[in-house]
Amino acid sequence: MSRTANVFARVEPEVKAEAEAVLGELGVPMSNAIGMFLRQVALQRGMPFEVKLPDSTLAVSSTRAANLALGSLTKAEVDAAIQAGIDDIEAGNTIPATEVERQLRATFGL
Repeated sequence: MSRTANVFARVEPEVKAEAEAVLGELGVPMSNAIGMFLRQVALQRGMPFEVKLPDSTLAVSSTRAANLALGSLTKAEVDAAIQAGIDDIEAGNTIPATEVERQLRATFGL
């Protein structure tokens, strides 16, 4: 059996709970996920994902992002969001699809 080292980290309880829930659904223990992360740091000789500040025009708070998950919205909330979108279109609050594509590429590397 290989030797192991202990890693201690301080994280917000909410972040830990959310991560544990996701990892639980994936069937991956937290310690394995941390080990995978550290292996990727070593293999890639850096962070295994891009670290940058969000584009302020596209930044969304984590609470707002969580609310965008369709399953977490009531029918009334979905209807209100759709109506808000329709109202924006009718008021001319739109941007060209090419600009949406540019923002998606810049933000998410799509």
